[in-house]
Amino acid sequence: MDTILAMLTIFTQPELLVLVGVGTFAGIYIGAIPGLSVTMAVSILISFTFSWDVYPAISLMVGIYMGGVYGGSRTAILLNIPGAPSAIATAMDGYPMAKRGEAGQAIGVTTVMSFFGGLIGILVLALAAPFVSDFALTFQPRDYMLLAVLGILLVGSLSSGSLVKGIFAGALGIAIGAVGRDPLTFTERFTFDLQIMEGGISFIAVMIGMFGVSEALLQLQNVGMKAVRQKISKIVPSFGTIRKYLPLSLQTSSIGVIIGALPGTGGDIAALMAYDHAKRVTKNPERPFGEGAMEGLVAPETANNAAVGGAFIPMMTLGIPGDAVTAIMIGALFIHGLNPGPMLMIDQPDMFWFIVGALLTANVFMLIFGLTGIKIFTKIVEMPRSVIIPLILLLSIVGAYAVNNSISDVYWMLGFGVFGYFMRHYGYPLGPVILGVILSRLLDDNWRRAIISEREDLGRFFEGIFTSPLSLVLFVAVILIFVSQTPLWMSMKRRVFGKATS
Repeated sequence: MDTILAMLTIFTQPELLVLVGVGTFAGIYIGAIPGLSVTMAVSILISFTFSWDVYPAISLMVGIYMGGVYGGSRTAILLNIPGAPSAIATAMDGYPMAKRGEAGQAIGVTTVMSFFGGLIGILVLALAAPFVSDFALTFQPRDYMLLAVLGILLVGSLSSGSLVKGIFAGALGIAIGAVGRDPLTFTERFTFDLQIMEGGISFIAVMIGMFGVSEALLQLQNVGMKAVRQKISKIVPSFGTIRKYLPLSLQTSSIGVIIGALPGTGGDIAALMAYDHAKRVTKNPERPFGEGAMEGLVAPETANNAAVGGAFIPMMTLGIPGDAVTAIMIGALFIHGLNPGPMLMIDQPDMFWFIVGALLTANVFMLIFGLTGIKIFTKIVEMPRSVIIPLILLLSIVGAYAVNNSISDVYWMLGFGVFGYFMRHYGYPLGPVILGVILSRLLDDNWRRAIISEREDLGRFFEGIFTSPLSLVLFVAVILIFVSQTPLWMSMKRRVFGKATS
């Protein structure tokens, strides 16, 4: 009974309900603007809310977090500019749908599936938090390294054409992510003695340039082309559509929760892994992936929203942040005299159940706000190209500058925009470059930690892999996924299945 009362606290105090609603609404539009990250918004909020009571402060932060993760899909679908890293996979099939005049349908599906994914993540947080957090604690540095390698092997899914081009693009992304000073030894890497490169290259600048500026340059070739009229009569997906994609959404939500519960990962990696999973399990999509496949929207959107609930699991049960936003929330709880971790569940269980209730409420607000205002949003795509191209460039410049208030990030963004344009022109995929940049730090840091923990002995390193069940499962998965993407395996598969069907 106390549990239910704690969850319903938000409904007994109208100001808390209003704060969650305002936070969710603001989060959706912050998430939709490239460069204005949820992490930045929540960190700014701490300075405004440190004098508040803990419940109002957490209500506002939870709303912004939930809304912001979903909001990144808006500009990803409409302009091919992911508002957040977790929306990169959404752009791959959402933008082709918008070009066909189906932006309303695409946003409707992403909204409902984001709600479903968020609901699954919150339910797992409420019912299985201790178990999932114990599982996440079993991950050693070598397991994180293998997880990063698994992620890099997603280049096969993100490369619609040549696998070789995909591998090249992924390797390029890893190299870009390694630019700057080594975090352990502080030696320079790929800086060429240039001071501007010592601090590394902003991932947001690379993402906005590759997707936003390159899209604007690509559209310059068709400035006179008439804009596609968007079909917005059917926004809310039918029950039949939801039922059709329910099995896939359950699978990808599970991926999102597990990845979200691993400290230092987050919704971006969860979304890309879910997208890869969808490509593997979907045998006959109505449209090919990368050309407007509905499965390409369902998978990443359920996963990145399920990862929100997942990220709260280690935060609430162990005091370990699941991602950057929950790291800031731990700081907020400390400011208010609370100590996140195992003792919080024992000493103040009401706080745990209040956060679960706030997440559920924010998820409902996300559904309501997400399904309203779509007609206004879709008008963006119907603008003449002479208007939309400057708009894309303006959003890109503002987004790149807003991250660090640095003009050098704008220069990097423009440079990678031009580079991305030529990559697209010659058939090189952009997704693997971004994936490489995202996973570069995770791979580098955990490889170093793993090999140092084994006293720089490769024999002991591989012995650890083969003697740990979790490491062995991940290692076998890496081998199987790598082999499954080779031309030899593809030809053998065609031969076997060809004989079976004849």
